[in-house]
Amino acid sequence: MTNSNSLIATSEAYFDAVDRIHLNNVLSFFNQDAVFTIATHQQIYKGRDDQIKTMFERLFARYAKVWHGNFRHVASESNRVASQFTVKNTAFDGSVSFKSNCNFFYLRDGKFSEVFVYMTGENSLN
Repeated sequence: MTNSNSLIATSEAYFDAVDRIHLNNVLSFFNQDAVFTIATHQQIYKGRDDQIKTMFERLFARYAKVWHGNFRHVASESNRVASQFTVKNTAFDGSVSFKSNCNFFYLRDGKFSEVFVYMTGENSLN
C-alpha cells in the first residue's frame, strides 16, 4: 500500500509532466497494460505504448500549452486517488479554453493501472 501523501504527489507530478508536454515522462506514470477511460465521452484507450501514447501525442499536437491546477485530492490507502482540478488549454492560435475535470487514478506497483476521466465540454484528448 502507498500512503495518501505519496499518491497525491504522484498525481500532481503526472499533471506537471503533462503541462510540460513531455511525452516520455507522462508515459512513465503508466503500467504497460494500463487502461485510460474518458467516461464522459465513452472512450477507452488501452496500452501505455499504443493507444494511450497516441492519445497524448494528439493532445500535445493540438495545444501550444496545457495547464492543470487548483487541485483538490482525496487519496485512499488502497492505492487510489481522486483529483479534481481546473484545466487551461491554449491553442496555437492563442485561443484559450477552460475545463473543470476530475480524474480517478488506480495504481499498481506505483504506476497507473486505470484512469477514469470526467471532463466538462468537448473531449480535448480525442
